[in-house]
Amino acid sequence: MKILLVRLRQIGDVVFTTPTFAALRDHFPSAQLTYLVEPAAASVVAGNADLSAVIVASRASGVRGFLADLALGRRLARERFDLVLDFHGGPRASLLTWLSRAPCRVGYEVSGRAWMYTQRVARPRELRPRHSVENQWDLLTAIGVPPPDRGRYPVVMPLARDTATQVRQRLASHGVGHDARIVVMHVSAGNPFRRWPLEAFASVAAALPAVDARVRVIVTSGPSEADAAAQVIRDARERLAPEVREQVLACGEFSLAELRALVDDAALYIGGDSGPMHVAATSRVPMVSLYGPTLPARSEPWRAGSLPALAIEVHGLACRPCDQRVCEPGDFRCLGQISPGQVIDAATQLLVRNG
Repeated sequence: MKILLVRLRQIGDVVFTTPTFAALRDHFPSAQLTYLVEPAAASVVAGNADLSAVIVASRASGVRGFLADLALGRRLARERFDLVLDFHGGPRASLLTWLSRAPCRVGYEVSGRAWMYTQRVARPRELRPRHSVENQWDLLTAIGVPPPDRGRYPVVMPLARDTATQVRQRLASHGVGHDARIVVMHVSAGNPFRRWPLEAFASVAAALPAVDARVRVIVTSGPSEADAAAQVIRDARERLAPEVREQVLACGEFSLAELRALVDDAALYIGGDSGPMHVAATSRVPMVSLYGPTLPARSEPWRAGSLPALAIEVHGLACRPCDQRVCEPGDFRCLGQISPGQVIDAATQLLVRNG
């Protein structure tokens, strides 16, 4: 049996599909699983032992992009997949699913595109307090796979040994010894609704060296927000005494694969609800996650409950959760009202507990 899994676009959403790999392997032991993904999230699934192949679908605009998708569709049709699961449901994903010509194509009941599937699953439009892994798992339930179990089927991302070695060498070149307690602080997010103020991150980074002399804070960001990371590092160092200033490190950018290796050796991860947070969740690192317009019930780390994770959020806001298109109050209060003190307390709790 040949199965194609389709999930385009966002890194976090691709991470949320990874529990399905082992579940499908258990349910269809002889199946060949192929994953269709866009370049930005390809490293999440590259090298996964449950996948037989990964197809990376580059994006292009206009006529050129449409013709490329038609060519990709012909390639998928030649593969003769028996089953396609479209976890995305967007226009491009549904088109490629249809072009595969698979006899069984499972997707969401989306207006205008549902006809492209042979089997359709309801997808309510409201923002339900239900985890995204469960929402995507509805496609598996439709074909007889048992309900998800986060202990048995957590999110996963393979750890590349060569990458892990390179990251350790890089840290050593910045004076990070084997006894260091690394705190990874990711300071950027995909949209302004999920960005905690940089000065707040700087306050947390400056406070953590006092918790444990072995703490080394490594500030990370997306490729387009390197200036934000540099500002946090600079502001945090200015608040520290000269003798501990170097405990907040400037180590440059980390790719997703490098970030996965970095958090594997970390004592703590701190960051907002973003793709890198979900990459961190594929490890065993203790986590402090900040939620603004989103709910922990929808996007908390999907892994065994024994692994430490604390969620920081503001309760009682009538505008929360939201669809992240317009901030009704105009001040992003769902994140702005989270204080540095709350995050420092949560981080201290996990560092002390796991020290």
